[in-house]
Amino acid sequence: MDIRQYLDSTYLETAQSKGISQEENLAIASLYIKEAIEHNFKLIMIRPDVVSTARKMIDEAGSNVLVGTVIAFPEGTASIDEKLAEAREVIENGADELDFVVNYPMYKRGKVETISEEVRRCTELVLNAGKTAKWIIETAALREDEIEGICELIKDTVIDNFGEENAHRVFLKTSTGFYKTENGKPAGATIEALEVMKEWGSPLPLKAAGGVRDMATAIKMIEMGVTRIGTSSALKLYSEGSTSSSY
Repeated sequence: MDIRQYLDSTYLETAQSKGISQEENLAIASLYIKEAIEHNFKLIMIRPDVVSTARKMIDEAGSNVLVGTVIAFPEGTASIDEKLAEAREVIENGADELDFVVNYPMYKRGKVETISEEVRRCTELVLNAGKTAKWIIETAALREDEIEGICELIKDTVIDNFGEENAHRVFLKTSTGFYKTENGKPAGATIEALEVMKEWGSPLPLKAAGGVRDMATAIKMIEMGVTRIGTSSALKLYSEGSTSSSY
């Protein structure tokens, strides 16, 4: 197994969260992009303002690494129109894959029709542009029955509107990696959550993100059907087989 082709190498810190300047943060992001190119990871996942930089570096290197970015990150509470505007901009700047944070707080309040519309309109934009969409459901913020329901809702919306033949282009993703839990509970991907997502979201593919820290866990997730793993320590995971990173 070539684990690199499952890895979305990820750098989603901001200058503010790191306590550094914009220039310094861009330099760090650029190092991640360079690393992804050198080691041929499947994708580099960066913030929207770095997409054009990643596109330029990858194209100049003649690399096949994909450019991924996040939309309405990490809260997911932006309006549908705001998500669409952000998505259009990153597509124009060269993004290949767009990871949307679904408005899970609204889902928890029972606004399922709004969530269905959000998924339909944003997915339509992405698929029409020939790109891939991923929907981050933030498993740590949801009860098991809510994970079941939101996965089924996204699946049904995708299948009903775009057909099962396009299901492989719309992922379900566990986590942002930025959600804060209480009492040290897992904030990222778990085998248990992925099992629920697979049962209720199939045939949509799965991405595990947040807390995948060792090769054994990564392989176990891949064997159960996960096709992407998001990690900020892709090189360490690949070369050493483990990482202490929380994302």
